[in-house]
Amino acid sequence: MRHPTEGTLRQLLDEPAGVADSDREHVAGCPRCLDGLAAAREDAAVVAAALATDVDVDVDAAWHRLSTAAEPTTTAAPPRARRSRALLRRPVVAGLAAAVVLGGAGVAAASGWLKIFQTDEVAPVSLSAADLVAVPDLDAYGSLVVTREPDLHRVPDAAAAAEETGLDVPEVATLPRGVSGEPVYQVGGRMTATFTFSADRAERATGEALPPPPAALDGSEVRLEAGPGVAQIWSQRSGAPALIVARAIPPKAFSSGVSFETVRDYLLSLPGMSASVAAQLRSFNADGSTLPLPVPDRRFTSSSERVNGAPATVLTARDHTMAAVVWVEDGVATAVGGSLDADEVLSIARGLR
Repeated sequence: MRHPTEGTLRQLLDEPAGVADSDREHVAGCPRCLDGLAAAREDAAVVAAALATDVDVDVDAAWHRLSTAAEPTTTAAPPRARRSRALLRRPVVAGLAAAVVLGGAGVAAASGWLKIFQTDEVAPVSLSAADLVAVPDLDAYGSLVVTREPDLHRVPDAAAAAEETGLDVPEVATLPRGVSGEPVYQVGGRMTATFTFSADRAERATGEALPPPPAALDGSEVRLEAGPGVAQIWSQRSGAPALIVARAIPPKAFSSGVSFETVRDYLLSLPGMSASVAAQLRSFNADGSTLPLPVPDRRFTSSSERVNGAPATVLTARDHTMAAVVWVEDGVATAVGGSLDADEVLSIARGLR
């Protein structure tokens, strides 16, 4: 039996659209290759964590800003835009972007657009190793163009972060054991991107004849917005984060006129979307308030808690090397995570001032 090379496994993370269907299918059903894929993902996470402490922040360290990709042109893209495109092709991040498009309802007029999603809380979507391979690249369904980059950069202190973002910068009451010193402050501005659905592109990507899209869906647009945000990072001696406390305006999505139900029902019916992921997305409430949070089930468990009265999602690594908690309150998302256990991140979260 021929197994895909390590380079192919890494390409499944960085550029899955470039991997042959035969290799995708092999990996999805091969325990050895799934273990190799998990190892490659862990290596990538370590590298991204180290990059998160640099002054010139790599977009990989800020996936929650929902950075997106511009459609290729004959003009060379700047380095930050190229990193944005590469990031969106990664399975987990592509799944998160798809979740924003598919995860909400509720309709309200907004400058000629219909608001189809606004984050009021988060909830986990469990992804198996096979799901991670199968999550479709958004490029398979249309084109995604960044219209405003988040401009991630370092600032000297909390006051500067608050001034740039307009957010209350959370203050940690007591640092956990093993974490000391002053944090690095990183901020990002508001980002926007527009996704344009293409029935022809979806049909070419799936290799199957698709049912005709509902009226007005082909060529319709979804505008994504997120940010600004701020992160405080306490680092280990190795440079990897020991504790991260972040706060941001979470994603919103607006449609050019097609209703949520039309977008959701058609996209979830297309080949390529994992049946288990589609079922979970369909199970979310219909008021457009819950942001699905992709959780690789081989590496993390998830549970529900409350932080100062707000519903929160807790993620714990199965190897007990890290934990995180995420919640939304008054339209602002806050996350606490690091090389800690669940009790420690919850204690920090509940003690933020």
